[in-house]
Amino acid sequence: MSQNAVPSLASLYVEAIESSDPRSTSSFMQGFPPEPQRRVSWHNWMRAPFNQWGFRNLARLRPSIDVQAGAAPVSPLQQAPQPLDQLHFNSECGLSISVIEHLLASQTDAFLVMQGDTVLYERYFNGQRPQDRHIMFSVTKSLIGTLGEQLVCEGLLDTALPAAHYVPELAGSAFADATVRQLFDMAVGIDYSEVYEDPDSESSQYGYACGFQPAPVQYGQFESLYEYLPSLRKRGSHGGFFHYVTATTEALAWVMERACGRACHELLQDIWSQLGCERDGYFMADPWGRNVAGAGFSATLRDMARFGRLLANEGRHAGRQLLSSEAIAGILAGADPAVYATSPDFSTWTPGASYRSQWYVFNDHSQALMAGGIHGQYLFVDKPSGVVIVKQSSLSEAVSPFDGDSVRMLRAIAAHLTR
Repeated sequence: MSQNAVPSLASLYVEAIESSDPRSTSSFMQGFPPEPQRRVSWHNWMRAPFNQWGFRNLARLRPSIDVQAGAAPVSPLQQAPQPLDQLHFNSECGLSISVIEHLLASQTDAFLVMQGDTVLYERYFNGQRPQDRHIMFSVTKSLIGTLGEQLVCEGLLDTALPAAHYVPELAGSAFADATVRQLFDMAVGIDYSEVYEDPDSESSQYGYACGFQPAPVQYGQFESLYEYLPSLRKRGSHGGFFHYVTATTEALAWVMERACGRACHELLQDIWSQLGCERDGYFMADPWGRNVAGAGFSATLRDMARFGRLLANEGRHAGRQLLSSEAIAGILAGADPAVYATSPDFSTWTPGASYRSQWYVFNDHSQALMAGGIHGQYLFVDKPSGVVIVKQSSLSEAVSPFDGDSVRMLRAIAAHLTR
């Protein structure tokens, strides 16, 4: 972070903490119909202040595909509360910030810390309830990466083959001659900018194609991700770098589905239905009914923690091996941190990390995995300690000044609980 940014982050903390009220509840979508200024719609659900309601009610606004919890009894979580509110960590701005100060400043909707089967801290804000399902945005990528590595272990997916081997429709696109491993690790040479605030960026065009937002006239030619992905063009060669592109995850998901003959939501349901989840999760569906694999999954706070616990337990739950331990070990091994470090925006956010199979992997101090999504969504798994942390948020900005401190807080909590 530049020196010029340091005082601005400190002032943002002061302003956010003074103005926050964790007991507040949303007055949106009240009435028949709601008043226009309190009405959340397809057009505004991603913008503050409407996003606070929209992020936990997306299935009321857009088509969705259930990932069923199944008939298994709910997996019990023990309770042993710890006073983590006042645990402090060192902020990027030089201040010592408490956990509760950061949760309030970063517009947290729900936050849970679990170790093993025991919940140590669980808080809800802004009217969110334990039964509410919150969109996780790009945490979805990491779910897809895990499912993909499972297919590799089952011999259904060969990471050395090019994407077009599995999906001939990608011929001529940026993805055609990229290997499956390059898709996994975001190493595709592609003409694509992941700039959320620019309505003309490729990432915004991705959002139009998958149905996150209504498409402007000039971008209305793609009715589905199946049409949009083949349109993306190659830039340079593949491999040897890290280039974060949400469309790359969608290409990976398409390859996975062709390789095994099943949709990603079905693959996830195989696991979700055996985890003892409290509710169905769901994917947003694009206009052709395709599950949005790069950013479209929603679930309750506790159920996301249950998925994280599965990874911490090497794929085992209730005496059953739901995921291959080899798949998880392969992700935990990480990649070359020197390659990741060449992307300054990401390496500043997650120093010491590498990127492997759609996960941020910390091997600088311990084996830890992190999935992160825009507007402040996180799933953090510290393998040695069994600590799992989930953060669901409704930050006003897709990329926020608080993002670096969110990572610092997650790692500080895990370190505290490992002592």
